[in-house]
Parts: sequence; C-alpha cells; structure tokens
Amino acid sequence: MPIKKIICLIVLSISLQHLYAQDTTLLGKLNDSMAIDTKPSYVTGTFKAIYIVNMQTVEGEGKGMLNFEIQHRFGEINGPTGGSYNLYGLDNATLRLGFDYGITNRLTVGIGRSSYLKTFDGYLKYKILRQTDGNNNMPVTISAVGFASIYTQKNPDDSFLNIGNRTAYAAQLLIARKFNRNISVQLAPTYIHYNLVATPQDKNDIFAIGAGARVKFTKRMSIEAEYNYLPDGQIVSQKTHNSFSFGWGIETGGHVFQLVFSNSQSMNQTQYVAQSIHGVEQSTNDWGAGNIYFGFNISRNFNISKPKEKYPNQ
Repeated sequence: MPIKKIICLIVLSISLQHLYAQDTTLLGKLNDSMAIDTKPSYVTGTFKAIYIVNMQTVEGEGKGMLNFEIQHRFGEINGPTGGSYNLYGLDNATLRLGFDYGITNRLTVGIGRSSYLKTFDGYLKYKILRQTDGNNNMPVTISAVGFASIYTQKNPDDSFLNIGNRTAYAAQLLIARKFNRNISVQLAPTYIHYNLVATPQDKNDIFAIGAGARVKFTKRMSIEAEYNYLPDGQIVSQKTHNSFSFGWGIETGGHVFQLVFSNSQSMNQTQYVAQSIHGVEQSTNDWGAGNIYFGFNISRNFNISKPKEKYPNQ
C-alpha cells in the first residue's frame, strides 16, 4: 500500500475518533440538561400567611421559623351588643394570641389562647404534597391538620363540667392550588368532634366543607375570603349560620396585616365552623341582620434558626 494511502487512513481514523468523542460529550451534556429539566420545581407562596382569615391555609412555617399571630375581633357592629351606644362594637373585643413553629419544613405545631370562652387551642399540620410548576405533575398542595381546644370559662349553668366535657377536636384536609401569581384557591373538608353537646338531638360528630381564596391586586395588597358550609340536621338545639369572612391583606416586609369583616366572633375552628357546646350561645351570626364583627389579623415571623433551604415554607 502506498505511503500516501496509509497516511490518509491514519488521518481519517483520528478524525472519526475525535468526532465520536465530541458526539459522546454533546450527548452527555444533553442528558445532563434533561436530568436538570425533569427535577421538580415546587410552587411557593400559595398563601402569604398561616390563615386565610380564620381558616388555616396549606402553608406552614419553615424549619426553625416562629410566627406570632394576633387575631382581634371587636364586638358586633349592629345588634344587641353593637350600635352607637357601644361605638359599633369598638367597646367590646375578642382576642386570640397564637404561636406557630416549624419543626421541619413540612411539619408545623401551633398553640393559642382566646379570650372568647377563655379557650386554649393547639394543632399539628403536615404538608403531604406540594404543587409543582411547569409540567403540572402535582396540580395541588395538600396539608393535613388536627386541632384540639378546651374552653375554661366558668358559668353557673355548666360548673359541673370537667375538662373532658369542655374539649373538642377537629381535623381538616387542606387542598389548595395557586393558579398564577395573583389567584389561589383552597378547599377544606372538615370533621369536628364534641365530647359533650347541648342536647341529645345534637350530633357529637360534625361534618362541614370550607372554601377560601386569595386574590392579589397589587404587589403588596390582596383580598381574602372564606366560607364554611355546615349541612343541616347536625345541630338542632340552636340556630346556626354558616361562617363567612373576608379580609384586606397588606404585606409590610416582616409581617402581614389584615383588616377583617366576619359574622364569626370566635377564631377557633371548633367554634366558628359549628357551635355545639353545652350552655354556650352560637358565636356565628347573620350577615343579613348586620351582625358583623370588624377586626384585624397581624402575623410576624421570627427566624429562630437559619433555614437550610431557599424557600423554607415549601
């Protein structure tokens, strides 16, 4: 074989080997790129606070984060305890102070104390699933939350009640979707158990369905609303009204401030969704009669320990 042909074959083989190696490198880069693209991207900030108004949201505190919650309701604007004599409710007030702490990025624990019926409450909330962005493999965020409450107010009619009689429990499955930067919606199937009810005709186990939404209309302002529907026939000893509340939320850096209008004076799940406690009047009134409570919510976050993730709430 002539020397020229040998040289040409050597050059050709080297060139083919170089092209194969380059192709392999490009294929590897492509595979790496595809692997990065398929990594889930989780939706953040479905809601900006632990509460829509009274109802819990799917959001929890990030690991090592502490939230201090102030929920305040004045007396009813109209009605027996409202009107001009009581300055349309400003002379009367109900307050709840609460603390929410992130044990992990998915598990949150909270405790609170309300002046309404001198109620102590606590809850555990776990984020089961997280909504993903882009390909919508997971279209919703789902959290499960369990509550317990004990009212300690002393009344002559129920002085014989023990702690067990005064205790109620609730469980909710919170299902939320953030449709875009401005709109988020949540459903909340709710179960409540009262250890003691007012009459034998009232149900100890109550089922309800809640719905809430948040609509953001500026960079730092939003409107929130929630409605809790209680099917008939579960509480018969007293007239009940479905709880409906809305608020105007304002984000101001480290905290969220919300002006609230509601027909529920209580801010505890076992009391505003359904009230079936022995010897206690219904806490949810009629919007149509003007029995509305004005108030506000303030939430303030504190970083107890530095979170490891960029978005600790997710």
